[in-house]
Amino acid sequence: MKDEVLGRATIEFWQTKQRALEVMEVLRNRGSWVGELTARRKDGSMFDARVSARMVVDKAGKPVCIRSSFTAVTKDKHTDGTSRQGEEKYRTILESIEDGYFETDIAGNFTFVNDSLCRIFGYRKDELMGMNIRQFTDQDNARKLYQITNDVYRTWKPARAFDYEIIKKDESRRHVEASISPIRDPYDQPMGFRGIIRDVTEKRQMEAELIRTKNLLQNILDSSIDGITATDLQGRVISATPNIKDIIGYDQREVIGKKVNTFYEKGVEDEKKIMRELMAKGELRNHEMKFKKMDGTLIDVNISASLLKNERGEIIGTLGTYRDITGKKKLEAQLLQSHKMEAIGTLAGGIAHDFNNLLMGIQGYTSLMLMDIGPTHPHYEKLKGIEQQVKNGAELTKQLLGFARAGKYEVKPTNINDLIEKTSNMFGRTRKEITISSRYEKDIWIVEADQGQIEQALLNLYVNAWQAMPGSGKLYLETENVTLDVDYVKPHHVEPGRYVKISVTDTGVGMDKATQQRIFDPFFTTKEMGRGTGLGLASVYGIITNHGGIIDVYSKKGEGTIFNIYLPASEKQIREAKKLPEEIPKWSGRILLIDDEGMVVDVGSQMLKKMGYEILLARSGKEAIELYEENKDKIDLVILDMIMPDMGGGETYDRMKEINPDIKVLLSSGYNIDGQATEILKRGCNGFIQKPFDINELSERIREVLDRQ
Repeated sequence: MKDEVLGRATIEFWQTKQRALEVMEVLRNRGSWVGELTARRKDGSMFDARVSARMVVDKAGKPVCIRSSFTAVTKDKHTDGTSRQGEEKYRTILESIEDGYFETDIAGNFTFVNDSLCRIFGYRKDELMGMNIRQFTDQDNARKLYQITNDVYRTWKPARAFDYEIIKKDESRRHVEASISPIRDPYDQPMGFRGIIRDVTEKRQMEAELIRTKNLLQNILDSSIDGITATDLQGRVISATPNIKDIIGYDQREVIGKKVNTFYEKGVEDEKKIMRELMAKGELRNHEMKFKKMDGTLIDVNISASLLKNERGEIIGTLGTYRDITGKKKLEAQLLQSHKMEAIGTLAGGIAHDFNNLLMGIQGYTSLMLMDIGPTHPHYEKLKGIEQQVKNGAELTKQLLGFARAGKYEVKPTNINDLIEKTSNMFGRTRKEITISSRYEKDIWIVEADQGQIEQALLNLYVNAWQAMPGSGKLYLETENVTLDVDYVKPHHVEPGRYVKISVTDTGVGMDKATQQRIFDPFFTTKEMGRGTGLGLASVYGIITNHGGIIDVYSKKGEGTIFNIYLPASEKQIREAKKLPEEIPKWSGRILLIDDEGMVVDVGSQMLKKMGYEILLARSGKEAIELYEENKDKIDLVILDMIMPDMGGGETYDRMKEINPDIKVLLSSGYNIDGQATEILKRGCNGFIQKPFDINELSERIREVLDRQ
């Protein structure tokens, strides 16, 4: 009866005093205890009971009483055996699971742990029993555990899958995932907690590594110069990198959901070609095609693509990589054009050289004949006509040499404003239907140029503009000091730095892109048969390039054309030109004339004799060296042909200079002053004369060399 129990010591109902004292010690130290013991009934019989006890304290933390509950766990032998078997089976199951299982009292002290929990924490069972679950972590995680168990105690609702960090016996740290639920006694009173702990350290490390890898891949994709898209089986874009906008102009979000063939020049036709290749080979590599940008312009794109498959190997779409190669294609076209011009230029230069030698003979004989006859002679006008035709032929070879980048004869510091003013005034007097406007940079930088060649290039551009403006039009000429950077000059293979810019703009019919790509080709012309040679702009291109410059063209059909020329600036100063006598005086002295062309030797020697000189002749480099060695003290000047079969002008000059370091040499060629001639001049050669030349020009050049100190 209740009144029989009240007032009696609890210890009287326990089987042994020692067991009661052990439980009391646990209560004093930990505040609670849950376990089984043997209790005594009023009639003295014994029974097994499950006890949950908790120390009750006042506000000051001083023990006031012990609250406990008893539950009989056996009624008879059969029940006791069944219960023990069930409990044994329950414990066996708990020991066999991979996850750590534990039970604690209300204070969080372990009352049961399985082997897996011991492995996770690194302790033996006897070490863990009675220890508090919060002992195996740092302060922050202990606080977190306390909060969670407190919430479970208050609400009696389980705490599902939370993470925290434990510290094992060996001081190593592990990430664990835990869940905790309450334990209740038969009277539905709180007895403690049970829970599952799973070591997820490797899992969390893998997840972190996956995140890092994902971020790395995303960074790689975002920083790639290529645009990348993924499509579904219908060809709709389901994913795209942000830089797709740089290629086709559409924002990343605008691309999603569009058919990928929207961006192909030929739409579905291009898409079918790509898909045929993909289905046949499984991939597409370095396929070049045209793309339509958002604004409608076409660009060259290099595509690589592959099939997207799921884990079962089923095709679910495509993955495409796109690279804008428009700039690359342009550079390749420029390089091809450069090689083509170089090859044709070599041929044109050779033709011009041989043609100049022929003209030399005609010019020379004509000059000699004109010296012996007067204006009243019946053949005088005919001879002057021949001389004029020779000059016309020489101009044609200048066009060829200009196109061949072989047209500089006399390079000197030049004010380009003066040159443009001179040529535009001359052109304007003959083409009065054209209105010419000019704007010159006031302090224009000096350039080093062959004035005759630059004049020729400018006049060719004026004529080209005039022909593009039938009837009337406006021609705008402008100069400007500019500085070109590495990126601008790189495609043109010239050095960055200071340049003088010349702009020639017309209001003519303009050109389409196809014409613009060919205007600098030799013999290309848009004029009808017999109206043009097709060498004008090719010559301009060669002259400007040969001066280390750049020429660009901008045009649109019906909107006129702009030619921009860039010539490298120079630090040199302009010198006043020396005036030469108009008449040919008589001179004395001995000249060695070296040339392998019989006609040139013949006409040259006759012109020299007319001037009063004594002549020694040599038809090869070897013969010239022998003659010079024998007569070096008697020879005042050597006229040396640059191109000869057995020994060229360069080697012949070097050999003679070894014989006499003070030798005076006038170099002669049907080519030009560039290339090999320039190198010979740098080594000390005294002057240069271009074939064909007349007797007046020859006389002037000889005196320039002989009179030079």
